[in-house]
Amino acid sequence: MGEDLLGPLMFLVALALIFSGYPVAFSLGGTALFFALIGVSQGYFDWTLMLALPERTYGIMSNTVLLAVPFFVFMGTMLERSKLAEDLLTTIGMLFGRLRGGLALAVVFVGALLAAATGVVGASVVAMGMISLPVMLRYGYSQQLSAGVITASGTLGQIIPPSVVLVVLADQLGVSVGDLFVGSLVPGLMLAGLYALYVVFIAFVKPEAAPALPPEQRNVHGAALAMRVVKVMMPPLVLILLVLGSIFLGVATPTEAGALGAVGATVLAGLNGRLSIEALRGTVQETTRLTAMVVFLLIGSTAFALVFRGLYGDVWIEHLLTNLPGGKVGLLVVANLSIFVLGFFIDFFEIAFIILPLLAPAAALLGIDMVWFGVMVGMNLQTSFLTPPFGFSLFYLRGVAPKEMPTTAIYRGAVPFIGIQAFGLLMIILFPELVTAFL
Repeated sequence: MGEDLLGPLMFLVALALIFSGYPVAFSLGGTALFFALIGVSQGYFDWTLMLALPERTYGIMSNTVLLAVPFFVFMGTMLERSKLAEDLLTTIGMLFGRLRGGLALAVVFVGALLAAATGVVGASVVAMGMISLPVMLRYGYSQQLSAGVITASGTLGQIIPPSVVLVVLADQLGVSVGDLFVGSLVPGLMLAGLYALYVVFIAFVKPEAAPALPPEQRNVHGAALAMRVVKVMMPPLVLILLVLGSIFLGVATPTEAGALGAVGATVLAGLNGRLSIEALRGTVQETTRLTAMVVFLLIGSTAFALVFRGLYGDVWIEHLLTNLPGGKVGLLVVANLSIFVLGFFIDFFEIAFIILPLLAPAAALLGIDMVWFGVMVGMNLQTSFLTPPFGFSLFYLRGVAPKEMPTTAIYRGAVPFIGIQAFGLLMIILFPELVTAFL
């Protein structure tokens, strides 16, 4: 076997194992060890390179930037488990319910708010699916619109800071988490605005698909409704301002702000009388599960990258990507198409750990702004939540949707929002200042 073939073959074997359903962390780590043995036996790989693996693993475990991941997960899960997200949805639903399409607009608004308060997609989709979906269906909303707006609004937690995905992307690209948060704020809010415009359009052209709530369901009015809105919205808004404001103003690092958010969410739950042992146990378990998954993925991808470079696979990828027709444009087309297609089959974390380390060096060589590149990738990765057959938001909603709602309705409902996300991605590519204006 030729030396120049081992790198590409290693990449293909890893993808084959992942698509077969084998756990990604072990697919990457196992492939790395297998090809290291082949490389050593053929004289193409220096075994002493593997001595760097323990040091790199220690570097992952001691990376303070990645501490932001469990903090933000804890903050989001605590808000969801303590029913504060439920209060938000119920109250905003009353506020917008008098409008045609008002419930769907409330879902978009609360989705953006939960995204800024939690950064955890699963928690947002499950919360809105359990609370809003039965109400929307009961009052005549179309199944497709209801499913689409809930799954799409739930994914805003990936692009609106503070986002767990953005923390991982910043680590992989070697850029500041704070810069990536600042750069993604306008694109994230733009995407939420596009969702709202789509809802208004549907309510206008197909009023039967998005009716207003009947008057008897809007039983809180005037000053009472205003007081309820202020009481329910102010605590999470203050928490968001504290967390994001401390990052944007440079007062705290993302890790410190994440710790502040975790404590703040716990205090809010306690002040509302919702801080139970059950909620705390569920929050800690979910945080531990997701953090362990991220760490194991990082260790597996680090082992893969080490052996892949030892077999000169990085040179092959770099040469391939930097010599594409069209230069920067060619790289952006290939990068976005690759991420979009892989999003149909594998998880966003897996794409970030496998594909991004291959694309980033070529992008840097071509002079592409890495913060802008990270936001672009984050926007593209959003589609992985909505694209069948393995879109995680679709699965989350299917788990809490009524049995009489067919899975095909959930899939069809997501399609227009995938198109909206693609349009948002195109806007970022055509107008980079949407990302760089505040950097």
